Amino acid sequence: MLMPKRVKYRKQMRGRMKGKESRGVEISFGDYGLQALEPGWVTARQIEAARRTIVHAMKRRGKIWIRIFPDKPFTKKPPETRMGKGKGGVEYWVSVVKPGRVMFEIAGLPESDAISALNLARYKFSIKTRIISRHDLVAGEQA
Repeated sequence: MLMPKRVKYRKQMRGRMKGKESRGVEISFGDYGLQALEPGWVTARQIEAARRTIVHAMKRRGKIWIRIFPDKPFTKKPPETRMGKGKGGVEYWVSVVKPGRVMFEIAGLPESDAISALNLARYKFSIKTRIISRHDLVAGEQA
């Protein structure tokens, strides 16, 4: 599972997810990508599940790039615990994703296989996503 090797502070505040993503919005490495359409937290488990789905659908062909990393700790207090006594322990790690962020990229596959692989990965996320291709962006068709 993805998580940082070490962090300066064990626990973080929740923060806000307003606005659109300004970095990581274009396809940089592959030919097809999975782009987020709404803000949210993507867990390390969701990223791993999507990665495994894509790899399985690609059948040992092509290459995959993961463009997000879960570097934000999500804390939770144990069940049936009274209020107070500080913040809970770190349960899992999340990646803050804003609209426009390209989360996965793949290359080296025919178009139909690439789109079907990314389509299967879309089901693993709790946010809306869309499939984009490098060819669409070259034609100046960015929405």
